[in-house]
Amino acid sequence: MCYDDNARPPEPPGEKGMAHGTDLVLTAADGNRFAAYVADPDKQTDSQVVIYPDIRGLHQFYKELALRFAEAGIRAISLDYFGRTADLTARDDSFEFMPHVQQLRIPTIFQDVNAALTYLRTNNSEAGAIFPIGFCLGGSLSLISATNPDFNFAGAIAFYSGLTRDFGGYGTALDHATEVKYPVLGLFGGADQSIPVDQIHELEQHLQTTGVENKIIIYPGAPHSFFDRRSTDFANASADAWKQVLEFIHSHSKHAVNR
Repeated sequence: MCYDDNARPPEPPGEKGMAHGTDLVLTAADGNRFAAYVADPDKQTDSQVVIYPDIRGLHQFYKELALRFAEAGIRAISLDYFGRTADLTARDDSFEFMPHVQQLRIPTIFQDVNAALTYLRTNNSEAGAIFPIGFCLGGSLSLISATNPDFNFAGAIAFYSGLTRDFGGYGTALDHATEVKYPVLGLFGGADQSIPVDQIHELEQHLQTTGVENKIIIYPGAPHSFFDRRSTDFANASADAWKQVLEFIHSHSKHAVNR
């Protein structure tokens, strides 16, 4: 798994604002009830993110990450994947996630994403630009959901996205890379044994072939899940990753507002 219960997201750069978070239960179009967590900055913002967690679903790391975004002035909602098969149970270290991961399907995940987007757009007077940001399995989903024109994202962000996971026969992130509709920021570890560098270059080539704006960064020596406050050896990579993410969001929010 990517992050255990003791993992914590690094602090973003810059001045830290006030934020507050709330646990939610959202309902998708097919009636699925699933857990989510929303973090609101003290002041309204025109930028928002939908956080796609790793393979374990919505656990503490992603609630705290939502708060870190809100403290940086960006409204954030983290969602859980497993409402259909695991109900609203806890996603701590005791959660046996793999049987539920194997039942994930893109069409129903998209229904849950739609419910999260509806919540963001109807509960913010300045809905503005929205970005998916995902980690590991969530990074794969960030890239795949960036193929959906109906989501109207301003861009998509993927941390160490698994590029060859096939979601129930739907295909992989690499399979669908030429269908991506939005600008992409991809962040990878150069020493990540689960994602070979040649796959990362293949992703970049697919995006460039179709003309999608993209920025793919590989941090030399960094492992999978380097974006962790405990990973002091890779603190510089985490700091740069925060910088890249915030710059990407701010620059593409401006473009979205001006469209």
